[in-house]
Formats: sequence, C-alpha cells, structure tokens
Amino acid sequence: MGALVPKKPRSPSSAATARAPIAIGFVSLGCSKNLVDLQVMAAELHQGGFDIGVEVDEADAVIVNTCAFIEDAREEAVSAILGACELKKNGRCKAVVVSGCLSQRYRERILKACPDVDAVIGVDDLRRIPEIVSKALDHPRGEPVVAVSSDLPTHLFASKIPAMVLTGGPYAYLKIAEGCQHVCAFCAIPGIRGKLRSRTIDDVVAEAKAILAEGIRELDIIAQDVTSYGSDLKDGTSLAKLLRRLDALKGDFWIRLLYGYPAMVTDELLDVIASSRHVCRYLDIPVQHSHPDILRAMHRADTLKHVPGMAARLRARIPGLTLRTTCLVGFPGETQAHFDHLLEYAGREKFDHLGAFAFSPEEGTGAFARREEADDIVAENRRRKLMRRQARIVKSLLDAKVGTVTRVLLEAPPEEDGRWEGRTEGQAPDDIDGVTYVAGVPASARPGDFADVEITGHGDYDLFPECRSMSGASP
Repeated sequence: MGALVPKKPRSPSSAATARAPIAIGFVSLGCSKNLVDLQVMAAELHQGGFDIGVEVDEADAVIVNTCAFIEDAREEAVSAILGACELKKNGRCKAVVVSGCLSQRYRERILKACPDVDAVIGVDDLRRIPEIVSKALDHPRGEPVVAVSSDLPTHLFASKIPAMVLTGGPYAYLKIAEGCQHVCAFCAIPGIRGKLRSRTIDDVVAEAKAILAEGIRELDIIAQDVTSYGSDLKDGTSLAKLLRRLDALKGDFWIRLLYGYPAMVTDELLDVIASSRHVCRYLDIPVQHSHPDILRAMHRADTLKHVPGMAARLRARIPGLTLRTTCLVGFPGETQAHFDHLLEYAGREKFDHLGAFAFSPEEGTGAFARREEADDIVAENRRRKLMRRQARIVKSLLDAKVGTVTRVLLEAPPEEDGRWEGRTEGQAPDDIDGVTYVAGVPASARPGDFADVEITGHGDYDLFPECRSMSGASP
C-alpha cells in the first residue's frame, strides 16, 4: 500500500499528552511534492498530540495521501484507499482520511467509489488535519467529513519549525513554491494545485536551517517548476538569489534542484550552480518533446529556442553537469516523423538520465478534446523504443565513468553483499537515477556520511565503486 512509518519525533507538549494519543498511519503516494504535504500534516498531528510513528495496521486512523497526475496514479490511489478501508473492516482502524490531488479534484467520485471513506481533505486544508481526523473518528456512519475549502487552491504554507522529515534517509525535500504558471496542454496540475505561489526567501532559508540542524545532508529543492520561483512575487526574488542564500549556510551538505522548465533556465542560475559550494551539478529539465509542431501543440512554444542543443549548452556552462529530462510520446497528432525527430534528438543530446511517458488524456487540459487521436498501443511502443535508445546511451556514459573518482552520500548499510547503498552527485533520491553500491566502506561509517570512491563497474543504471576514503562524517 505504500505505507510510510516516520521516525519518532520529539515528544509533544504536556497538554497534548494528557489523553491517550490516537495513532495515525500514513500511506504516501505520488511525487516528492506530495510527500512534503504529508510532512506538513504529520507536523500538525504531532503538535496536536497524535501518535504518528505507527504501521497502518496498528493505526486508529489511516491517511491516504493520493496522486491524480495520470490514470495509473488514480488507479493506484483508489486501490490504496480500498485497502485502507479493509483495515477499518477487519482491524484496529476506525477512520480512513483521503488527502492529496485525488481528493482535491475528485472528492465526489472518491465517496461514491469508496463509501467507507470517513473524510476527504483538500490541498488548501492541510493545517486542519487534526480537526478533520477527530471529526472523522466521531462522525456518524455514512456522513463523511468533506474538507475541501476551494476548488482552485490559493494557500501557501509557511515553514513548520521544527521541520519534520519523512524520507527515512539523510535527505529532505524542501518545497519552495506551490502551483504552476504554465499551461501545458497535457498537464492537469494547474487545475489541481492552482497558480504559482512562491514562498519568501527568508521562510525557505529558515526551514532549510531547521532541516540541516536535524543532520540532513541533502536538501532537494522542489516545486512544480523551481526555475519559475519568485516570478510571481514581483520583487526580484529568483531561484538564483535563493541558492546564494542557501549556499552561504554552514556545513557539509548538498543542494539539489528538481523539476525545471527549459525557457526559465537563466545564465545567472547556471553561473550560481557552477560556482556554488553546495549545489549539485545536476539539473532536471523536462523537454517533453523536440519537434516544433508537437511543442506548439503542447502549449510549450516558448521552449522552441531552448530545446535544440540544450544539453551541450548547459554542460558548457557547468562542467561536469548531470542532466536529466523527461519526454512525452503519443501526444495527439504525433506522427512517425515527429517521433523520429525525438529519437534523433535524444541520440544527439545524450542526456545522463531520461524518462519517457505515454500520453494520458486528462480532464480539463487543452489536449483532452483530442484524446481520440491518441493511440495507446503506438504510444507505448514508441516509449519502449525511446527507452531502448536511452539504455544504449546510458551504457556508453557509464562505461566512461569506470576508473573515475567521485563522492557518494552513504544512505543504507549493507544487508548481504557487504556494499553500502548510496548516491553520487548525479543521482537523485528514491531510485530516480539508479543507485550506487559501495564496497570497502569502513565499519565506523553511518548513514549520512560522505565517501570518496572509485568507480570500478556498473549495471544497467547502477554504479559499483570501491571506497577510497571517508570525506565527511555526518553530524
């Protein structure tokens, strides 16, 4: 079910512990931005005296935090909700609460498909979760609590101190903005999450300090589009300025940027990354496609001059840059010639990491009316062909890494083969870009330590190095 058991946080206040705590179990689905929302709810529940460090089958109430980005995600979410409802029928659970994008967009459908759900909560209402859980536990059967305050979210959450990190590793996601200013024809996120709303630099830096104080060694900066950060504030706030402030913080840690937009990558941002002490030389910039016809149809015409030659241009500005992208195939109107253009583009650019997805028609988007033009079988065949091409590119790039020395963030100690699990600067968390398995790590090592390693081999996407020295023990 994707159940998530957070680390035990600090004890709540004496007032909160006056009664026996209600145990809350989490099921976390979707992207890292969704996980941050769950962290907000976990902090509120903890401050309210709830016990949040339990397995779902030991919980009094289960919160299913959902994704609704594509049909597969919605199906996974419904399956998880029904699984939680089974726990209510057969176990300790007395209430099932659904949060996230699915509840924001499809609350009536959830209640119809899953009649045992006790509450649904919108993305603007996370701070109300203690109240909602309490009501869900007490409400009459058949009268679910619906807490969705707005159809189009407008709220922006300030940092919660102390920070609550639920990743389970020495890294943390730091969301710097909500919503999105783009209107891509395939994407429903603006209709679910609302328009771009950026946090202030001071607020983000305050949360970053609190997270680092907990021993975290990697800050993963996220938003729907981090490169648009600050453009809504109209006061000169930008991602480059934020990174300068974060880079000035003391300590030995990484800062990683996730999810940018080709037209918003400025020279100033590239210069900051290239000269930074802490910012990883890593960019995740989804191009979605290469052919001008398809980019225009996707409502991404502003990227036309940025997509051709993007990889070479960015690597020239940032030596050693790892570049990740995403491509969407099978978009309505995509011909074989359009797809061949994309194949050739991927072969020239040689992205370090590339993810490919088949078109999924989403209600409320510009492409939804053209959904009959899309062919699922053709789209899936094209996705597989593109990923086969990318696999050959990755093998060549990894072959070139053998014999090189790099730094690795150690995350999990060995289980059977004696190798630590970790990541290089060029690998994002959660198996997005593969994993590094390090041999020869000293017995004194701990998760969160940095090690200098020599790459001695690789798999399809994973690296297999030998530890040469420890370059930074965790605090």
